[in-house]
Amino acid sequence: MVSIEDIRKPIAEDFGNYEKTFAKAVVSDNRLLSDVFSLITTHKGKQLRPTLVLLAAAICRQITNKTLLAATALELMHTATLVHDDVVDESPIRRGLPSVNNMWGNKVAVLVGDYILSKTLEIVSQLRSVKIMSIVAQVGKALANGELMSLGTEKRGSDTTDIAGNTTEKEYFEIISGKTASLFAACCKAGAASAGATERQEAAMSIFGEHLGMCFQMQDDILDFSDSDELGKPTMHDIEEGKITLPLIISIKRAPSHEIEDIKQAIVVLQDKKASNEKRFKAEQDIKSFVLRYDGIRYTKQKIEEHRRQAIDILDIFEPSEIKKAMIDLLNFSISRMN
Repeated sequence: MVSIEDIRKPIAEDFGNYEKTFAKAVVSDNRLLSDVFSLITTHKGKQLRPTLVLLAAAICRQITNKTLLAATALELMHTATLVHDDVVDESPIRRGLPSVNNMWGNKVAVLVGDYILSKTLEIVSQLRSVKIMSIVAQVGKALANGELMSLGTEKRGSDTTDIAGNTTEKEYFEIISGKTASLFAACCKAGAASAGATERQEAAMSIFGEHLGMCFQMQDDILDFSDSDELGKPTMHDIEEGKITLPLIISIKRAPSHEIEDIKQAIVVLQDKKASNEKRFKAEQDIKSFVLRYDGIRYTKQKIEEHRRQAIDILDIFEPSEIKKAMIDLLNFSISRMN
């Protein structure tokens, strides 16, 4: 599989400049903020979103200083949402390290997230681009709306008396479009706008990012049903939190009522913090077997492929190039990644 470093080779120098720009944005004289930023930047993940901003600018015309600032602003917004999400989810771990709320408590985490969002606005103002400001504002709204929709379904996902009617496939796609795909779309559109792209190019980039984001989230949801030994991290976390994702939605839709009753009980055990490890392990295996038996994983993979093809098709307006290949490689990387 192509590595993220290989994908970034055509924009390696520009990505290095982005990293310098981002590093300057997270410098603070406040000792507490400095310590938090140190934790956040220790393990930044694969940085797919800023990579997309740069690639989108490059495929449309060229990477500019506006591109670097747009990439920084959107990555800061993404970082702020992760900090706030960990508070909402009461998550102690983020990318293999202690979360901000775990290290310093919820109050500090919320305030740090707010600070980072303010920093996002400060950087966006430097762009002096109404279009990019609008993109950032709209994605902020979409992310919050998607998370609120997700929380609404989580409450129903915890009510196992009506598990079969909890989250519909339509609701699922609306949620992941808002909470995940909207940011990928914004990264591509902002990148294009920063390069002075045409309206047609901007629209194509936004659609490409939307499809990539949908693929990314569905792949994440498939991974939640993998073996933890294979991933090196806990699985079935979504169901524990009451999130009913596409593989389970489809399996429940296809299963006979008596099997749904059994799965209800397995979910109850998995969500019970006091349940023994033995019971929880059995519940996990029962749910995974259920999803495999009714092709929930296969169906989700089919949906991923549909979005992958649509993403590639939208790039037809661009001539073949090293940058175009890198964008397709990034799309495929987001699907084939293991974590």
